[in-house]
Amino acid sequence: MSAADNKKLIQDVFAAWAGGDGAAFFNILADDVRWTVIGSCPVSRTYMSKQQFFEGATKPLSAKLAGPIKPTVRNVLAEGDQVVLQWEGRATTKAGKPYNNSYCWVMRVDNGKVKEGTAYIDTELVSELWKS
Repeated sequence: MSAADNKKLIQDVFAAWAGGDGAAFFNILADDVRWTVIGSCPVSRTYMSKQQFFEGATKPLSAKLAGPIKPTVRNVLAEGDQVVLQWEGRATTKAGKPYNNSYCWVMRVDNGKVKEGTAYIDTELVSELWKS
C-alpha cells in the first residue's frame, strides 16, 4: 500500500470510530501488533499482541469511563509505511469528570494492518483515572 493508501485507511477508521464503530481501530490491528504506550501511567508498557493491548490498556481504561472515547482527528501525516496521527479523545469518567486527552500515535502499516505503534499521551491524565 502507498503512503496515501495508509493515510486514507487511518482516516477512514477514525471516521468510523467517530461515527460510533468503537471496534473500527482494533479491526485493523495485526494480531501480533507491537504497541507501546509511553510514560509511566498504569497502562504504559509495550504490548506484544492485539490481545495484550486490549487486556492491558483498552479494557482497564474503558472500565474507568462512563462511555466510549469520542475521537476527533486533528492531523494525519504519512510517508511510506509510517502514519502519524494527532487526535483528541473526549469522554466522561464514571465519577462524572471529563476525560479529554490529546494523542499522537506513530504507526507502521503493512498490507492494511497496523503492525507497530507508539502512543504519546497525557499519562498524568490516565494516572488520575486510577485514583478515582
